[in-house]
Amino acid sequence: MADKLIIFDTTLRDGEQSPGASMTKDEKIRIAKQLERLRVDVIEAGFAAASPGDFESIKAIAGVIKDSTVCSLSRANDRDISRAAEALAAASRKRIHTFIATSPLHMEKKLRMSPDQVLEQAKQAVRFARQFTDDVEFSPEDGSRSEMDFLCRVIETVIAEGARTINFADTVGYGVPELYGNMIKTLRERIPNSDKAVWSVHCHNDLGMAVANSLAGVMIGGARQVECTINGLGERAGNTALEEIVMAVKTRKDYFDLELNIDTTQIVPASKLVSQITGFAVQPNKAVVGANAFAHASGIHQDGVLKARDTYEIMRAEDVGWTANKIVLGKLSGRNAFKQRLEELGLELESEAEVNAAFARFKELADRKAEIFDEDIFAVVSDEQHAQENEHFRFVSLAQHSETGERPKAKVVFSMGGQELVCEGQGNGPVDATVNAIESKAASGSELLLFSVNAITTGTQSQGEVTMRLSKAGRIVNGVGADPDIVVASAKAYLSALNKLHSKAERLNPQF
Repeated sequence: MADKLIIFDTTLRDGEQSPGASMTKDEKIRIAKQLERLRVDVIEAGFAAASPGDFESIKAIAGVIKDSTVCSLSRANDRDISRAAEALAAASRKRIHTFIATSPLHMEKKLRMSPDQVLEQAKQAVRFARQFTDDVEFSPEDGSRSEMDFLCRVIETVIAEGARTINFADTVGYGVPELYGNMIKTLRERIPNSDKAVWSVHCHNDLGMAVANSLAGVMIGGARQVECTINGLGERAGNTALEEIVMAVKTRKDYFDLELNIDTTQIVPASKLVSQITGFAVQPNKAVVGANAFAHASGIHQDGVLKARDTYEIMRAEDVGWTANKIVLGKLSGRNAFKQRLEELGLELESEAEVNAAFARFKELADRKAEIFDEDIFAVVSDEQHAQENEHFRFVSLAQHSETGERPKAKVVFSMGGQELVCEGQGNGPVDATVNAIESKAASGSELLLFSVNAITTGTQSQGEVTMRLSKAGRIVNGVGADPDIVVASAKAYLSALNKLHSKAERLNPQF
């Protein structure tokens, strides 16, 4: 019988460390519910001690998730572990994930601790965590740059204290597949009690080898848990992409011979939800979830696929949740049909009032756009959920004039703190004029780092999804807006980003 590969998703913790990817509690709950539909084994919901916001998010997720284990990260100290245990109290299944750096560089420069002190702290942390749950995971941070003898001492000690999972972290993406896999294999061979724990891999993508390193850790090192994120989201170059790990193991079962608990048809919905909430667009040629992943431009390829799909397709698009942009609704569709499609797409609204408001937005869009696709419904629901968040800034209306040879002008009406404001601005283009108009009243003093436009579906009637990334006083946030009018979408995105800057919720997650 094939071994099971445990999928540990850290989108809500490590993924959120991407600059600008910080999420609200409600957004985290939406993603957690989708991860549960995906049948992820473990959901790392956050780092409880990082902030009151992270604590409340983990607490809320622990209260609603029933089929997946809910996990909180903690540093190797009593305060962090107690905070994690408190946040996880309501979880049906809970895990505390504690870590401490073990590389000479990190111990000397960051921790300013001796190896013996690190060993003792790791030991005491696992012992303390075991008071709250039997499911304790330990990670030697920067493991791939740590010394073998010291790693053996630390890992043997924490397993003896009751750590049930050992996660070997390639924190800075330094690993190379064969070396990384063999390092885990050597550790498992040298540590007498290594068979008492499940071995796990956690790889970063700085050299583009996160997925390869993770699979080498599984096949060479014998790891049976992979830590990953939706779309490979994560700080710097990102983390191991869940969708790539899952489909590699599923497609090449002849080689990996591993069982998975994942419902692969939920991969694309998860990808779209994370992309929409964070504002991090998925590149078209991204494996599995990119728009071009199942597209064939070459005439030879097209001919082959038409004759037999498996000539050029090793996976079926529908197996990972692609719906081929199926037209689902139109302007004559009723509320019940709309509500049923929300359920089919796994989109949950809290109340009938929210469903009614989203339906009104849908009807408004249907009057402007002949064909409504699943992607449009995702955007409508996201718009409605943002509107429910008591926004400080809210878009009302926009008028703009742009003509060759003349400087573009924009007139924007928006509310700020409940007060409706009218402002005008000029710029090098209609979007620039719109942003200048908003800034004339908002006076945020922020710096625009990114302006990105993505067509939600095909054709000139497609809604445009705009991402604006702003920076102020060291904080980086993403705002997202969608509308068939790109300039309106831009105004919504800019105001969305201003709302996040206005929020005082800070993210203090450690790098891991």
